[in-house]
Amino acid sequence: MFTGLIQTLGTIKPLGGDSWQVTCLSQPSNVIMQDLAYGDSIAVDGVCLTVEEILKDGFIATASPETLRRTTLGLEETQQRYVNLEASLRVGSKVGGHFVMGHVDGVGRLLTAQQTATSWEMTFTAPEAIARYIVPKGSIAVNGISLTVAAYEPELSQFTVAVIPLTYADTNLRYLVSGSWVNLEGDILGKYVEKFLYPGKHPATSTDDDGFNEITPTFLAEHGYL
Repeated sequence: MFTGLIQTLGTIKPLGGDSWQVTCLSQPSNVIMQDLAYGDSIAVDGVCLTVEEILKDGFIATASPETLRRTTLGLEETQQRYVNLEASLRVGSKVGGHFVMGHVDGVGRLLTAQQTATSWEMTFTAPEAIARYIVPKGSIAVNGISLTVAAYEPELSQFTVAVIPLTYADTNLRYLVSGSWVNLEGDILGKYVEKFLYPGKHPATSTDDDGFNEITPTFLAEHGYL
């Protein structure tokens, strides 16, 4: 489990097969490397990878076929690039972002990035696998970064986040251009709510005949929530 607060940048390159080499950038790399151990979990652009071999300034990990299918690691044009790195959350650590599992739901693309007086406004596409968990002012992980949804347009399958200058400067968001692929992970809280509301069913394929109820003020009142 992670918090979505990036600790340092690194680079990643394929070694052949399913193996990948992650190299931490020089100056802040001690945040990741200072007590890195075999078997540790590291979020690499939001993808939870297990350390299999420790190098002088990085590590080697394996990405499963499922990981390659769901994330930017499986896209040739995103290989050998800068990646965001975060070590797993420890008991007693501060949770400054939100709970990020490192289990990417799918990939989206950057549409626009516009600098304002106080932030960068960045708009991304979101496939249905992630879009159903997006709510205005809710949390979403973009390349492992905990961000708050500023606006959501379901009819266009896209959302906008406001990125403060510190986050923009310290992550690989500053290297993205229009069309760049990003890893997206929906908020785990939304996934559990969905599971409780639609047990054994996928809400996107359900109908009124399935017996599911839309959450409305009337529905909440009938069930003792108002």
